[in-house]
Amino acid sequence: MPIVGVHHVAIIASDYERSKRFYTEVLGLRVVREVYREDRDSWKLDLELAGGVQIELFSFVNPPRRVTNPEACGLRHLALAVSDLDGELARLAGLGIKSEPVRVDEHTGQRFTFFRDPDDLPIELYEVG
Repeated sequence: MPIVGVHHVAIIASDYERSKRFYTEVLGLRVVREVYREDRDSWKLDLELAGGVQIELFSFVNPPRRVTNPEACGLRHLALAVSDLDGELARLAGLGIKSEPVRVDEHTGQRFTFFRDPDDLPIELYEVG
């Protein structure tokens, strides 16, 4: 069977409510479902981006910190496609979210930048279209 696309990316939050607000209110992702898993003392929030790709946001009791700098082996970052990078950066700046300087992908010519979620996870905004 061929792979037909990305279904979801999973993120573990250190502060579930803070990250829930960030991904729903700041990034504007749609809540698909939210479930409390009593046996794990853990929340699972399914969020949907345009195009149907989902982010699973989890809470766990005392999760270990992720090593981000210097680069560690494993999943590197989450990249979100935007049609107006400058507009999105202005919107985020208005919410107090700082981003790195905009760069140009030397292979595609597309503009992109990074910012961080509440747990310091890198999120890339990649301009398309």
